[in-house]
Amino acid sequence: MAVAERTPVIVVEDLTARFGDYTVFEHVSFEVYAGEILVILGGSGCGKSTLMKHMIGLYKPYRGRVLVHGVDVNTRNEAELRRLRQAIGVAFQGGALFGSLTVAENIALPLREFTDLSQEDIDLMVKMKLGLVNLAGFENFLPEELSGGMIKRVGLARALALEPTVVFFDEPSAGLDPITAAELDQLILDINAGMGTTMVVVTHELQSILTIAHRVIMLDKSARGIIAVGDPRELKEHAADPRVLAFFRRQPLSRLTKDA
Repeated sequence: MAVAERTPVIVVEDLTARFGDYTVFEHVSFEVYAGEILVILGGSGCGKSTLMKHMIGLYKPYRGRVLVHGVDVNTRNEAELRRLRQAIGVAFQGGALFGSLTVAENIALPLREFTDLSQEDIDLMVKMKLGLVNLAGFENFLPEELSGGMIKRVGLARALALEPTVVFFDEPSAGLDPITAAELDQLILDINAGMGTTMVVVTHELQSILTIAHRVIMLDKSARGIIAVGDPRELKEHAADPRVLAFFRRQPLSRLTKDA
């Protein structure tokens, strides 16, 4: 990304996450820039999903804060919270669709809650979002009638319903076959390029990371924090930390340290 475009949309400041006496991570600080696709990665148990939930305000930090467009996601100001919720879209890992509602009704939910649009306008917006994720004509299907990849795309359409400036993805490729995963990766890239949407993606799927990420931050369970930041393609070849190389090269850490 060009230097002129590096405007922080999200600022994470000295964030510490604790549950009881257990510290998941501590002193985590980074920024997410306008129009960027930032991937949060790392091994199991390192705190990837916990970090995302702090960033969207589902969890309150033990220490530190998260700012989105300059507003603390844990603010108690109702007007600011409403603006934040409209600026942020979330595509959950399993789609998080309501099984008793049709595809159209699922996508329409945020439009009904946060806008005063007429039914006619809502129907039009739903059709537009379904077209965006290549599911035109599926308005009246129920979630149980869809494949796993289609469910994820409906979840993405709902996340985009309010045309947010920031979209979070939790393991978007999890459980998908390689072709469907590749199609979803391309859809993410197309939306990012076409709409300029800032995206934060939590995943450990290596091929997706190398395909979609402009930049990554890597968390490590033992370090309780960030051990690498940068272009994943450069980290794969030149990272100094053997834990980072082991991840990107899909090799046991013991083998890398032994070869070194």
